[in-house]
Amino acid sequence: MSKAVIIGAGPAGLTAGYELHKLGMNSIVLEADTLVGGISRTVNYKGYRFDIGGHRFFTKVPYVRQLWEEILGEDFLVRPRLSRIHYRGHFFDYPLKALNALIGLGPVESTLVILSYAKTKIMPTREETNFEQWVANRFGYRLYNIFFKNYTEKVWGIPCNEISADWAAQRIKNLSLTEAVRNAIFGSGKSKDGKVITTLIEQFYYPRLGPGMMWESCEKILAEQGNPTIHGQYVKKVKHDKFRVESVVAVNQDGEETEYAGEQFISSMPLRELIFALDPAPPDKVLEAAHRLRYRDYLTVVLIVNREDVFPDNWIYIHTPEVKMGRIQNYKNWSPDMVPDISKTSLGLEYFLWEKDEEWTWPDERLIELGIKECSHLGLIERNEVIDGTVVRMKKAYPIYDRYYHSSVETLKNYLSEFTNLQTIGRNGLHRYNNQDHSMLTAVYAARNIFGECYDVWSVNTETEYHEEGEVKAAASGDRLIPTRIEPKEEVPTIPIEEVIESVFAKLDPLALGGAVGFVSGLLLFLATAILLLKGGPVIGPTLSLLGNYLVGYKVTWPGAFIGFLEAGLGGFIMGYVIATLRNWAVAAYAYLIKRNIEKEESKDLLDKV
Repeated sequence: MSKAVIIGAGPAGLTAGYELHKLGMNSIVLEADTLVGGISRTVNYKGYRFDIGGHRFFTKVPYVRQLWEEILGEDFLVRPRLSRIHYRGHFFDYPLKALNALIGLGPVESTLVILSYAKTKIMPTREETNFEQWVANRFGYRLYNIFFKNYTEKVWGIPCNEISADWAAQRIKNLSLTEAVRNAIFGSGKSKDGKVITTLIEQFYYPRLGPGMMWESCEKILAEQGNPTIHGQYVKKVKHDKFRVESVVAVNQDGEETEYAGEQFISSMPLRELIFALDPAPPDKVLEAAHRLRYRDYLTVVLIVNREDVFPDNWIYIHTPEVKMGRIQNYKNWSPDMVPDISKTSLGLEYFLWEKDEEWTWPDERLIELGIKECSHLGLIERNEVIDGTVVRMKKAYPIYDRYYHSSVETLKNYLSEFTNLQTIGRNGLHRYNNQDHSMLTAVYAARNIFGECYDVWSVNTETEYHEEGEVKAAASGDRLIPTRIEPKEEVPTIPIEEVIESVFAKLDPLALGGAVGFVSGLLLFLATAILLLKGGPVIGPTLSLLGNYLVGYKVTWPGAFIGFLEAGLGGFIMGYVIATLRNWAVAAYAYLIKRNIEKEESKDLLDKV
């Protein structure tokens, strides 16, 4: 009898086995598929290797980095990052570069984007409950509709106003239009408070032969230590008595059942499926909560292209609404060793679906033809350059963060907490959109809990913001790997009146308002001058020429148009900056006066009681 039975050989499951062996306990890992790594696997097709979506390796936990280096050693590479957005025939640098965005969107659309952003900063949505509100508050509704709405709904298959704001807070982090422009100008990759912006990281770690190389190596190390991974074992029953698991029953592809007993059980299988597998079944309330959990399915169409260089990016986000694909990976740009022939390129076309969608059941040939058609439509390749292709499907790839997931997960969490020898870990095991290092950290916690520690596995990745750089200092000896939260005092805290005022009257960003007013002022003068010049006539713009009395060097000429753009833009920036600053001062003064009045009233009341 193995002392620990681990369900699932993804990053979480294999890390649990690895950590348990370090602590002195043997384990057996049950994997339903033929490959390890879960969604972090690497598929090999005729020597061409590809991911199930690109998997960058980054972490702020030193112990996780230590595990990666222990498992993979010198095959762990540092790779440069380049990614862009494709939208209606144009490529946009990502992160945002101001000139590139201006040229791609055009002056009219750029003006509307800035006006939309300024409007949002003046009148933001007070309560951010969904993805749409969260993004629009930081980028404006115009830019949200261009660069976020279509792509996000492709990926998740549900309207953005039905996706929880939690997902945006974890995945987009503290990036905003102001920070993106600041980065485009100063090139720091950091926000003004010095924090690294997650989506602006320019390098990442990556295994030489893809992420699957990490987990294949981990599986091999475990096997050499007497901790086998058994493939083709789909767990259909988890037998328990009085909240203690006694064994699991797994079935292989031939329908043969095998029962595995153990003392401790760790599960990284989808949380919903674990609840359904419990025998005897949980109460109806728990089953109903499990039924409400949803997962997004994924397939990738791999095209082998007879061209050495197709595009320089690691991946491209496809925001163009006319095609179904959501993203394109160029695996050779992740690592040169991902292709057997340097003169060829392998592209991964990612489609995000529900298993019930008709495309899910299309034959591979039809999906490959769809991929060729869409890549040709985008102008990336010629049809006759494709020499081969294949398709890989992955069910339950992404847990869905809809408006109801939180309460459902809380119900399941409370029920599972009653079990004395069962822990859930990993992305699907916790129904949380974890990064790879988060999944590994939950496994480390679970393994150490078996040896008497008291880690809260569910606390991993509960921060609303997660930065890819900056470390959490933790030793490998059982110290907490993430900061513990400060417990609030029992008494109800008094909210300062200044905060109440700020919650009602949000501060204006002087830089944002100045930039918006300046850009619009300069652009309007430039367009007005250009229109008069194009119309022509014996005397061009006599009225507009009067502005030359206020703007040095301005005339109704083409050089004057550019001079006017710069000077009107500078004047507008100063005006917007001053307006925002004065307005913020006025709000602060108003808060101060109210505070003084309240203090006076409280003093009167105190004297009355003496």
